Amino acid sequence: MAAELTAPQLIAKHRPTLDQALETIRTRAYWSPHPEHPKAYGENGSLSLPEGKAAFDALQGTRFDLDQPGTDDWVGGEVSPYGPELGITYPHPDIDTLLPAMRAGMRAWRDAGAEVRAMVCLEILSRISARTHEFAHAVMHTSGQAFMMAFQAGGPHAQDRGLEAVAYAYVEQTRTPDAAEWSKPQGKRDPIALNKRFTPVPRGISLMIGCNTFPTWNGYPGLFASLATGNPVLVKPHPRAVLPLALTVRIAREVLADAGFDPNLVCLAVERPDEGIAKTLAVRPEIKLIDYTGSTSFGDWLEANARQAQVYTEKAGVNTVVVESTDNYKGMLANLAFSLSLYSGQMCTTPQNLLIPRDGIRTDAGAKSYDDVVADLAASVNGLLGDDARANGILGALVNPDVKSRLEAAAGLGEVALPSREITNPDFPDAVVRTPVIVKLDGAKPDAEAAYLSECFGPVSFAVAVDSATDAVELLRRTVRDKGAMTVGAYTTSEEISAAVEETCLEECAQLSLNLTGGVYVNQTAAFSDFHGSGGNPAANAALCDGAFVANRFRVVEIRKDA
Repeated sequence: MAAELTAPQLIAKHRPTLDQALETIRTRAYWSPHPEHPKAYGENGSLSLPEGKAAFDALQGTRFDLDQPGTDDWVGGEVSPYGPELGITYPHPDIDTLLPAMRAGMRAWRDAGAEVRAMVCLEILSRISARTHEFAHAVMHTSGQAFMMAFQAGGPHAQDRGLEAVAYAYVEQTRTPDAAEWSKPQGKRDPIALNKRFTPVPRGISLMIGCNTFPTWNGYPGLFASLATGNPVLVKPHPRAVLPLALTVRIAREVLADAGFDPNLVCLAVERPDEGIAKTLAVRPEIKLIDYTGSTSFGDWLEANARQAQVYTEKAGVNTVVVESTDNYKGMLANLAFSLSLYSGQMCTTPQNLLIPRDGIRTDAGAKSYDDVVADLAASVNGLLGDDARANGILGALVNPDVKSRLEAAAGLGEVALPSREITNPDFPDAVVRTPVIVKLDGAKPDAEAAYLSECFGPVSFAVAVDSATDAVELLRRTVRDKGAMTVGAYTTSEEISAAVEETCLEECAQLSLNLTGGVYVNQTAAFSDFHGSGGNPAANAALCDGAFVANRFRVVEIRKDA
């Protein structure tokens, strides 16, 4: 296959970006090559906001052809959480035809080497970045995120996470040299000499199982980690959120072909209603890697049953914040209010349990009782979301009816400190938009424990009264150990309590944010600097992104010859 993009061209274009990414994951500094502001797009081949919207509109009601082998049907059915049906149909795979075709290009992709693979991946990300506005609408109308969040989280932040995975993959593959001359002295005899060659060898086909809420942000790390380490990638999107990943696959296939590689190294597998194709694919012998974000039940099933594959899961946890004291009461309330409200709490990092001593807390505004803290937090959420236009921009829409059901049921679990209210979106009257509910629970009561020790995904938070700060730390420990947590937060001016929370998170392997009162929130992480999840508690068996996330996606094969 003739290459329109040669390796020297790709290296000249993208090597500086890779080098900067390598330096940034070493220093953990802030950096991003992908602009966060919508007005930064529209020049140098990138789509402006109106062009991106027009491109998204043009996709609706069409057949999304990828020209991949083994298509036996056309399936679809995405309905935007904002109301409209997308009307797009996608290729349904004949697995027995598609999987062998995906393996056909592996040898050339393996032999290209780590640097060229990284450059191809960066070209894919570059072309995705140029179409960020199109992706923003695709993410918005499949996840229910408000536009600005869909633009940032589904665009530049997702692209950053993909680039981060490529950088880690490159580091791990180049840790061992390509070749070595080995010589062992033999005293008076001639030394023994060998020429040795070391080749990173991919495991096989990688299955990426997409999620509904963050199809690109959660999908790109696994996709690019596998592709950069030489593995073909089969993308199985969530049936409600196909379009963002279908666009990704189309662009990846175009770049692979332009660079002279088999486009079938990246393919799409969309399922018929209730088909459960992920379960079928997960146990196929050709599948050697699986990346999954979603429910605990299916994540546990994958870990138990996909024994032929290396499985990376991000499941569910019960995220907890310990509130013991603060020297910025107003800032704490504002920070927590935004954390609870962003994307209607539909983030795997959103705090659920707020552990507050029943005797109250110390603050710069004086002593505050448990009831004061809860009432003031409710008032802060109301103030944040009091204007409907602002609320729509923060909350987005509920992604599916299950979230609405959980929200409505939560009000019956305890005393409601902040009732949820319905908000109308004037642009999308069919969108289901709800403000968060805060429910007061007594941590000492067994019936309350069943509520706060279960994940309640969505805009639901529990203000749990505990006997003391020490009890809060112990409940935090038990929660992380038994249920897992993607994030932990704490507010304290006590060195003793701070040390106890830190030690708990170190022992239970949970990511901790202390005393956030400004524009950084416990449910947000920055690529190249922050780790998303730890891989060390039940919420996830992998972290985005560290060396362990990429290192087991390939093996090094040594070939040695007598020199």
